[in-house]
Amino acid sequence: MPRRVLIGSLVAGVLISAATGFVLHPTQASPSAAVLAQRIALGKQLFNDPSLSADGTVRCASCHVPEKSYTDGRPVAIGVYGHAGTRNTPSLLTIAAASESSFFWDGRRTALEQAVLDPLTNPVEMGLHDQTQLLQRITRSSAYRAAFAQAFSDGGDSPTPNEVGTALAAYVRSLTLPDSPFDRYRQGDRAALSPRAQLGLALFRGKAGCAECHRLDGSSPAFTDHAYHRSGVGLDGIAANLPAVTEGVIARSLQGGAVGDRVATHADEAQLGRFNVTLDPADIGLFRTPSLRGVSHTAPYMHDGSVPTLEDAIDREVYYRSLQAGRPLNLSVEERLDLAEFLRSL
Repeated sequence: MPRRVLIGSLVAGVLISAATGFVLHPTQASPSAAVLAQRIALGKQLFNDPSLSADGTVRCASCHVPEKSYTDGRPVAIGVYGHAGTRNTPSLLTIAAASESSFFWDGRRTALEQAVLDPLTNPVEMGLHDQTQLLQRITRSSAYRAAFAQAFSDGGDSPTPNEVGTALAAYVRSLTLPDSPFDRYRQGDRAALSPRAQLGLALFRGKAGCAECHRLDGSSPAFTDHAYHRSGVGLDGIAANLPAVTEGVIARSLQGGAVGDRVATHADEAQLGRFNVTLDPADIGLFRTPSLRGVSHTAPYMHDGSVPTLEDAIDREVYYRSLQAGRPLNLSVEERLDLAEFLRSL
């Protein structure tokens, strides 16, 4: 069977992505605890290795900084040779906690094992030419070859993109949020939330309407609806040129190439959000709802990092939701402070 088949083709239980060569086995058994631990350790090593970037200075942890809740505190990511991207770095701590099933602000990947590979070959992130160059850099290390052989004992003689993605994804999934005051409150500790934060929770559920998108369902709420919404951020700057920008997206999509590479190198197109993936005009300006877990540690906010503080983000949401509703969402200064206090408890 040829290795390059269309994404979505299912042949003998094997799903193959033409874009990455990544192979998914839907019926493959989960690895044992020991093997999973080996893969997590290998993924952590890859995650922290600057030699896997074009200039030898950037690693995954350069943008996903552990001390900053696996964000970088910048409006947009800075990659190889000082190149600035177009998107704010999302935290990795919510991926497992929120059971995320789509990745990046525009949801262009639905498998974490694929998503973790994309930055390595993105021209303004880690900048490697292609996955062949990635594998060359990995296999020149005897330590890596031994670690891959141990973590993937049923594999071939050399690491594959599939195995690199699996190891990195295993590490990312191992990242967990600590118990928050909100978690302790839900577990019965009514003193875990301050009176002001409890007022904020009531607003979040009710008058402010936050829970419509940042869902509170289940025993451990994900604070996302896993859907796409329009916040208005970024569109004002390209409104006058919107027809030309969308035509550019369509033209480049017909030429092929990775969506993420185009988004990272065309700032105007980056503001179109989900449209870059679907090419559906109804998706212009839609972005994935982020989980709010740990949100007080992940400023600045929005897909372009243009909103510097949590209070500014609340004000922006109140303003835009009022526009959408056609009526003012009347939150007083005190109520906005209550809401911010609750968000800090997550």
